[in-house]
Amino acid sequence: MKPETCPATPRAARSPRPPVPPFTTETALAKVRAAEDAWNSRDPDRVALAYSPDSEWRNRDTFIQGRDQIRAFLQNKWNRELDYRLAKSLWGFRENRIAVRFQYEWRDADRNWFRSYGNELWEFDEDGLMRRREASINDVPIAADDRRFRWPAPGPRPTDHEGIANVF
Repeated sequence: MKPETCPATPRAARSPRPPVPPFTTETALAKVRAAEDAWNSRDPDRVALAYSPDSEWRNRDTFIQGRDQIRAFLQNKWNRELDYRLAKSLWGFRENRIAVRFQYEWRDADRNWFRSYGNELWEFDEDGLMRRREASINDVPIAADDRRFRWPAPGPRPTDHEGIANVF
């Protein structure tokens, strides 16, 4: 097993993922943007490194544990959810926890577009790796003309894009 995927990896052998808890407004915002940028890369390996080796997820009705399952889940997700683009917004934080709301747009293989609305609860270890993620998500069909997220993909949301701060 590679050291990054072994749950018994000693703390000294793991790479910290700044910012680390306890969070401030500035560091919580940075953590949210870093997560958004990573997910917009659509690179399962890159995204998985932000999670602790034994991370636990609830994503809708799916329960996932560990980086290998995270990678497989994300690979399947982005094979199914085409032209994926995501925007996240900080909802609240304290100590080692962050709450976010998000929206992402994607299309299926038949070119039907959707906007997915959701909320996530995150808990981090002392190295800034996410050890728990709980996501509740709802999909809404949209017309292609109603899309809000049109930046080049894969890639980060442009800094001048409004995101979802004041959009439902």
